[in-house]
Amino acid sequence: METKVVGPTGMSLGDEIVGRIDALAAISETATNLTRIFLTPEHRAAGELIMGLMRDAGMSAHLDAIGNVCGRYEGDRPGQPCLMLGSHYDTVRDAGKWDGPLGLITAISCVADLHRRGRRLPFAIEVTGFADEEGVRFASTLLGSRAIAGTFDESALGSKDKAGVKMREAMTAFGLDPDHIGAAARAPSELLAYVELHIEQGPVLESKNLPVGVVTAISGATRLAVELHGMAGHAGTVPMALRRDALAGAAECIVAIEEFCSSDRDGLVGTVGYINAMPGATNVIPGMVSFTIDIRTARDSFRKLAVADIVRHIEEIVKRRKLGLEINVTHENRTVPCAPWLQQQVADAVAAEGYRVFELPSGAGHDGMAMIDIADVAMLFVRCRGGISHNPAEHVETADADAGARVLLRLIENFRAKSNPVVPDK
Repeated sequence: METKVVGPTGMSLGDEIVGRIDALAAISETATNLTRIFLTPEHRAAGELIMGLMRDAGMSAHLDAIGNVCGRYEGDRPGQPCLMLGSHYDTVRDAGKWDGPLGLITAISCVADLHRRGRRLPFAIEVTGFADEEGVRFASTLLGSRAIAGTFDESALGSKDKAGVKMREAMTAFGLDPDHIGAAARAPSELLAYVELHIEQGPVLESKNLPVGVVTAISGATRLAVELHGMAGHAGTVPMALRRDALAGAAECIVAIEEFCSSDRDGLVGTVGYINAMPGATNVIPGMVSFTIDIRTARDSFRKLAVADIVRHIEEIVKRRKLGLEINVTHENRTVPCAPWLQQQVADAVAAEGYRVFELPSGAGHDGMAMIDIADVAMLFVRCRGGISHNPAEHVETADADAGARVLLRLIENFRAKSNPVVPDK
């Protein structure tokens, strides 16, 4: 049976969450397009708003050494290990308002409900607003969560944004000390688990008519940069049979990737998101084409085999068409499985709220990919309209925000720590 959880004014938690997300979305680089990038004035203003909400919810709150917003609600005894909840508060450019903030604001509202009832649990609760999950400004993702996990790569401090500003300079201007990022790191003994609520960013829950879903794993990803080299020539004078058209070859490769990934292969997805043909003239046969490939699935071994098969297909096409080939791996992230013991508690909370338990992997990356180095992780997905994300049309219904909040609150109140915690290998 559904529980009715209301805020201080009699609103549902969903109403409270939506109002707070609207307020956060008003903090943007421009008034017309939501953009809130790492280490900007908007980022600072959003952090201040979030810390105010945390303090109103009975938490202590501070900005850590990388710019994460950190709130703590003590348990029935001070200094206990914590259940950490949270998500990110930075955005992509021209973003939707739900990706990241829904998980963060929902966690704060759940703690606020406990505080209103004077409820303390046999563990602390920490809520973290991660500073930079998207990686828009410096092309390095998961900066906030990597700092907390103690895996921040300090070479990133030398990376520059489009204006030529180094991350180190931006941190100093923001009021942070780049030489003390290590102070943000947490010990595994301080965390019992990490749980994140997030919009699905896909259409599966909507197709199943379900407001929430239990995440099984955050899919690993391999990205490749491909160049095909042919021979540029005049569009009117080179017979079709004598051409070495790099763009026609790329088109055949792209269709082969789509067909390979469309064969119901264990959730495998493949995307060619960028293509460029040179010299790029209407009356010239393309002599060189570059494109990207993004391959994802929730099993690392299967993903690696799929990448090898796709490369083999490309090599066959290139050889037949007498083209040259350069192909390089530009990014590789391992799959992060959700811990079975923790995933089961998420499922129990979903069922207790009267919803069918539906399991699905996350094709998008999340801060849990960094947090797994110091804690077991789990995720709860909330339905988003049309599966649209990273887009102003991103939307979550108030009833679904409320459903997610009730499930998360039930999970918190019934959370059972792992009896013999194992520190994950780094």
